[in-house]
Amino acid sequence: MSEQEKQAKKEMPTSLKGMHDVMDDTYYAYQGLFEKAQEIAIYYGFKPIETPVLEKEEVFVSAIGEGTDVVDKEMYAFRSKGGDRLALRPEYTSSVMRAYLEHGMQTLPQPVMLYSYGPVFRHENPQKGRLRQFRQFNLEILGTSKSIADALIIRTLTTILEELGFKDLIVDINSMGDKDTRAGFIKELVSYYKKHAEHLCKDCKERIKTNPLRLLDCKQADCQPFKENAPSSLSHLSNDARSHFKEVLQYLEEMGIAYRINNSLVRGLDYYTRTVFEVVKVDVDENGKEKEITITGGGRYDALAKMMGSKKDVPAVGTGLGIERIMMFPECKTLAPRIMKTPKVYFIQLGFEAKLKSLCIMETLRKNRIPVYQSISKDSLGVQLAQAEKMEVPFCIIFGQKEAMDNTVIVRNMHSRSQDTVKIDALSDYLKHLK
Repeated sequence: MSEQEKQAKKEMPTSLKGMHDVMDDTYYAYQGLFEKAQEIAIYYGFKPIETPVLEKEEVFVSAIGEGTDVVDKEMYAFRSKGGDRLALRPEYTSSVMRAYLEHGMQTLPQPVMLYSYGPVFRHENPQKGRLRQFRQFNLEILGTSKSIADALIIRTLTTILEELGFKDLIVDINSMGDKDTRAGFIKELVSYYKKHAEHLCKDCKERIKTNPLRLLDCKQADCQPFKENAPSSLSHLSNDARSHFKEVLQYLEEMGIAYRINNSLVRGLDYYTRTVFEVVKVDVDENGKEKEITITGGGRYDALAKMMGSKKDVPAVGTGLGIERIMMFPECKTLAPRIMKTPKVYFIQLGFEAKLKSLCIMETLRKNRIPVYQSISKDSLGVQLAQAEKMEVPFCIIFGQKEAMDNTVIVRNMHSRSQDTVKIDALSDYLKHLK
């Protein structure tokens, strides 16, 4: 096959399935949403942390657990050229706990309160609000077992959602108990589901052996009837866990946060203990029927540190907010980033002498915090004016050969077509007073 034939057959590259390019208004929407979440987190006392996208595979396998969909079906794991088993992070909490342990944050004043933001990767079937590369905003409080930390995570999360435009939110909440008392609950749960094994979906038949708690997390229609009569984790709580759960509910009541106790709520990962929660909103479908949609969730993960090799427990609680998921809701506001200033001026240059000085003029404007649009590679006045009109920019700076010699520019009002000649030294002050 000739080189020409090979080139003819070569297809243009496209992005991977479930991984999208982000640009223009969508990029700014992501940025504005992050800035709002970040602002609220800082007000409540959280500090930033950024963990690597790549981690050792064991970081997630030991923490999330085998038998979970995340590890068994969704995690991007591979062997590096050096022979290491690596994984793209499928969630943030394990990475944050790894960083907490690795950097000796136990020696800092406790608790350590951290927020993080960035891409997360899961090999799922792409659908609306669920991609293979998506963004998460996470909140973690590490180093305290106090119930007020659970309440603070829920308060911060619901505040973020409310500031983004969500209303009438409900917190579904449950307690999975301590690791010591949970064994009795799991034993009773397995015994119950074994009696109905022949009616369960394929995955749940396997979960009875590998990960019984996930039985309560199954979304298959065949398994829903059995959840209603399944054993409740609340009946197996220790006195300490029961007191902890009661205190969390008291905090929610004091703050006026609507909640419901949900006995079948377990969350899908192995590291959760005690408090687990999901934030739910009620929608009305096209037939006028109410339907509940889970926005996000979180919980306490006191056992995670030991699962990852620590000699001591690190009590902790956290939550993660899927950015693409919340942006799909119509009530989610589109927020402009604070650092973004929409230019109200289009810079037009004509001729080589003007081009030579154009960049210096734009730098002067930048130092005075005046952004501009421009097509500096264009030469035609008509083309540049047409572009300014298309972008609906209210003012144009016209800088030609004559203006370059006189150290002036022409500022044209694109609505009234009036124009002024302005000295370059006075241009910044002139533009600042335009309305």
